[in-house]
Amino acid sequence: MSHKRTPKRKAVIAAGSVAALGAAALILPNAMASQDEGSSSSAAPKTVNAAQAADLVSQLAPQLGEAFAGSYYDKEQQQLIINVVGDNNNVIVGAEQAGAVVREVANSMSELKAAEQTLKSEATVPGTAWSVDPRTNKIQVTADSTVKGSNWDQVESTVKSLGSDMASVKRSAGEFKTFAAGGDAIFGGGSRCSLGFNVTNAEGDPAFLTAGHCAVAAAEWSEEEGGAPIGTVDAETATFPGEGDFGLVNYDDPATEAPSTVNLDGETVDIAQAAEAEVGMPVTRMGSTTGQDSGTVTALNATVNYAEGTVTGLIQTDVCAEPGDSGGSLFNENSAIGLTSGGSGDCTVGGETFFQPVTTALEATGATLGDGGAGGGADEEEGAGGAGAGEEAGAGGAGAGEEAGDGEEAGDGEEAGAGEEAGADEEAGVEEESGFIEGLTG
Repeated sequence: MSHKRTPKRKAVIAAGSVAALGAAALILPNAMASQDEGSSSSAAPKTVNAAQAADLVSQLAPQLGEAFAGSYYDKEQQQLIINVVGDNNNVIVGAEQAGAVVREVANSMSELKAAEQTLKSEATVPGTAWSVDPRTNKIQVTADSTVKGSNWDQVESTVKSLGSDMASVKRSAGEFKTFAAGGDAIFGGGSRCSLGFNVTNAEGDPAFLTAGHCAVAAAEWSEEEGGAPIGTVDAETATFPGEGDFGLVNYDDPATEAPSTVNLDGETVDIAQAAEAEVGMPVTRMGSTTGQDSGTVTALNATVNYAEGTVTGLIQTDVCAEPGDSGGSLFNENSAIGLTSGGSGDCTVGGETFFQPVTTALEATGATLGDGGAGGGADEEEGAGGAGAGEEAGAGGAGAGEEAGDGEEAGDGEEAGAGEEAGADEEAGVEEESGFIEGLTG
């Protein structure tokens, strides 16, 4: 699980961007134009993979305009499902001509967003989260085990005021926390996090992305506990809480080779580009505490009310994670999707987990990622998430490469809760701080 680094050759990585569809013809030039009068015929849905579905949505949504009401990927049928409001036949036929399956629903995106604003103003309680579920065309509100008494009454009454056809609320057995720790372990300020993906910063030098709550916890990060720093946080890009949970760490040695790869139990995955998530997309997560786990994207643009503050714009999934996994890589095939932020539960009981979209982090930091130039790929020794790896177990190397021992035993749960002894005391354990949000300090 190492994100190894090899100081010598600088990686030149192509600009991160949403993966383009191999067949641009999925969107017909006049797909949204008027069809023949009275025509009700529709094209057969196209078979697409999850990344293609996400790209198709990005093209269709602007054309559908106010009629667009969300979408999701049916991985069993390998089809994109587009929700639309209204009975405009041209809109429906146009989306079908583009290859999507059209589903007429009651709630428009503007109505759903207005309902989210009501939740924001009346139900922003620590331990809650909400997102639009395109499969039900409603807002799903989740309250963790800490939401009790008047706080629970406030959340429940707000949801009821929106109406059962607009929102619903459920309980989560765990507690929403941040998971400081990640793909390969990195250590800073007595905390442990995970490296997400190696990138090239705006100046053309090697760097890596991790969780923002890790980046604001320590200015310098090492590849092993108590080791010499190998990277310094770009303080201007560190975001948490607020509109995201991401940070950029610049390698101190500008000659560091930082290929974008993820190492899954000895199998190296080259990360070629960043891509948008789509509901229903299968994804894999890599973290320094729990290693590899897979699951599905369940919602987009999720709002999470951590104890430390509210974070918006996150990807919600059913992938498990634990303290120490924060900042770690979430990907689909060869595309970078997200950085581990937080959630509830653990890899025994499961729970809801949230991730920072990589595309947003790249845009905000000016960094690039991919296989567009020398060093974009990884050699046999390069580790997971590409956090510059090599025999020295790179920036995220602890807990993954030859020296992974330090990262593996670094107080997995401690860092996710308080940070005072995080990354040091094995007995701090995942069980003690099993969530993500309390792991702000690493």
